[in-house]
Amino acid sequence: MRSAAAALVLALASFCSAPSATAQPEHHPVDIVPQIRTRHLERWPVQLQRADAKVTINDQVATTTLVLTLFNPSRSPMEARVTLPVPDGITLRSMAYDGVGPEPTATLLPRDKARDIYNSIVSRYKDPALLEFLSSTLIQTSAFPIPANSSQNVTIVYEQVLTADAGRVDYILPRSESIESTNTEWKLEVTIKSQSPVASIYSPSHEVQIERRSDNEARVSLTSSSAAQPGSFRLAYTTRASKHEPSLTVFTYPDYSAPDSGGYFMLMAQLPELDAKRERASREVTLVIDRSGSMRGEKMEQARQAAIQIIEGLRPGESFNIIDYSDSVESFKPAPIVKDDDTARAAKAYIAKLEANGGTNIHDALITALRPGTTQPLPLVLFLTDGLPTVGERSEVAIRNAAQKANHANRRIFSFGVGLDVNSPLLTAISTTSRGAPTFVLPKEDVEVKVSQVFRRLDGPVMEAPTLAAPETAETRIRELQPGKLMDVFEGDQVVVLGRYVGERPFRLELAGNSFGREQKFAINVDPAAGGMKHSFVPRLWATRKIGALIDAVRQSGADGGNPNDPKTKELVDEIVRLSTKFGVLTEYTAFLAVEPGQTHHFGLPAEAAGVPLSVPAAREEAAKRVSRRNQDRSGRGGLNQEANSKALKDALSSASDGGGGGGRQVIIDENLERVEITGVQFMNEHTLIRRGERWVESTLIEHENEPPQRTIKFGTEEFEKIMPALAKENKQGLLARGGKVYLMLENQRTLIDLGE
Repeated sequence: MRSAAAALVLALASFCSAPSATAQPEHHPVDIVPQIRTRHLERWPVQLQRADAKVTINDQVATTTLVLTLFNPSRSPMEARVTLPVPDGITLRSMAYDGVGPEPTATLLPRDKARDIYNSIVSRYKDPALLEFLSSTLIQTSAFPIPANSSQNVTIVYEQVLTADAGRVDYILPRSESIESTNTEWKLEVTIKSQSPVASIYSPSHEVQIERRSDNEARVSLTSSSAAQPGSFRLAYTTRASKHEPSLTVFTYPDYSAPDSGGYFMLMAQLPELDAKRERASREVTLVIDRSGSMRGEKMEQARQAAIQIIEGLRPGESFNIIDYSDSVESFKPAPIVKDDDTARAAKAYIAKLEANGGTNIHDALITALRPGTTQPLPLVLFLTDGLPTVGERSEVAIRNAAQKANHANRRIFSFGVGLDVNSPLLTAISTTSRGAPTFVLPKEDVEVKVSQVFRRLDGPVMEAPTLAAPETAETRIRELQPGKLMDVFEGDQVVVLGRYVGERPFRLELAGNSFGREQKFAINVDPAAGGMKHSFVPRLWATRKIGALIDAVRQSGADGGNPNDPKTKELVDEIVRLSTKFGVLTEYTAFLAVEPGQTHHFGLPAEAAGVPLSVPAAREEAAKRVSRRNQDRSGRGGLNQEANSKALKDALSSASDGGGGGGRQVIIDENLERVEITGVQFMNEHTLIRRGERWVESTLIEHENEPPQRTIKFGTEEFEKIMPALAKENKQGLLARGGKVYLMLENQRTLIDLGE
């Protein structure tokens, strides 16, 4: 497994003495960087075999314990020295070494001294990998021996007082952003302990597993897939006075290129937990079951069991009805009835008699389910189908519009598409328009499990139809919100809204909505000056979610064949390409923007196969062609893969989610529902490199990539040493970690840097 432990730098000294029981290493220092550049592993076999990080945060005081396992597979003893980038403001507590020989020491080095050390290593080995940490604080140990063919552990412990911003605490563990790393195994575990209840826990960099041990304690660990992702590990959590109070926090990042001096923001909110004694909103649940011939067998049996679980899960006094359909539409009762022992027993008997046969009349089933019912405050529709409309109205646009027009009671429609033969854009539109959500059950997945999972969380929203605004200002301070329409917030949900803000002055955000029949408002003051590079993930997440929304809009425009030449569709495609280029967020329509030599998966685009990058204007045309072709895939694997990709983009919460991986790895689901990893993008803080044939190009230069560079600089020369301060000043030194040829803007000049192999 490739490691993300590249932030740990081993400076190793080799020696030439023959192996023996008394052999001692000679001091002929040769520095290598095994976990960043694999070629060093070939030259010097000492390896960072494993890195274990255990972090305990007690009310803003973080103690980080790193256990590094070093392995020397050679026949000669070797001497090692660990050089470790760490955050500013830490205190070195201890270092321990489990080997023989003198106990090594460890020293905390400030930035100016650390830069000298990095410059020395970089210049000796002509390797730019370490440039990423040019401005880091360092812990460096003295030399210590590693016997031949053995492992030794080095344990380093440091502490820091974490900053808090309006109840949010941020932690960072520096690691390399470079995708190129070695087989080091990395493990990370964080324990959070707080005197106040812990509300939200969030990692913008990696997918994590969260175990809530109590209101005041939680354990956070990397998922198995995220453990191999590169990039610094970032964690943020919020606290609140009590769990019955709200918790709101905002991350901001300025956009220095914006004419309005604005930027990007991300709001995260955890609403108050419900009082256990408080009466919950009563639900009216209409369960709509497809009993067409294609449901025959296991799918029908699973649908029956799901229906029975829902009936059993209703509280006494709540209302329900069952609608079943094939060619015709039938129902358990003419209108929803109140659940009691007798009605529940009768409903189960009705469900048991359902038989699968006939076609699929989706239109009439939907309209029947949306008829006026009881006066319960929370009307829900659970709509299940395994096929396309084959009886009655078959037009996707007509069905979509009819459902929206008939929904006078504002029922939330939660649709379930079972199998491959479903019109995924139709089900998505029907659900999201009503503030519900679609769920797709793939072959071999259990219908009963999926339906039950959704129903269990629908135990009454803590906020209905929420909105986000900046109401106390005369001018518009926020715009381009993602999502554009906020969904109902159910208990335990986290509200996440990304958007753009205008201006530099502080402003106030207000989250409002209906809660148990009365309006509730929660507000937070936002100071754009509190943001900066540490929140560089915000604009990319905003772009990721916006691209997902744009793809949804394109998909909806393709209903009933659509018009591939519609100017509105072209405008949407152009914006997808623009955002993909600027932020490096690739989609199946724009994967060809990052062309890597030797790629084996090209999403059907011949330009990629030839390894020739398209110009941006040509890329827009190619993307439009692909969108037009793919829009014809409304069902089957080709329809569901697009659904999965757009959902991953719209739901993205970190750079390691399915929509995008750490350091630039991005996962796209292809037309065979297979996961394809795209690595032709490199992220480093707010900057993005895109692979264009034989070189990497900064995203801000894509429109001008064919213009000749204003200067060309070769790595390791005096001229390169002269630009290193500028690289650090513009925070672009990490973009050079992968080697090759890099074309970027530096000191306002188009600069081509040749880093060699």
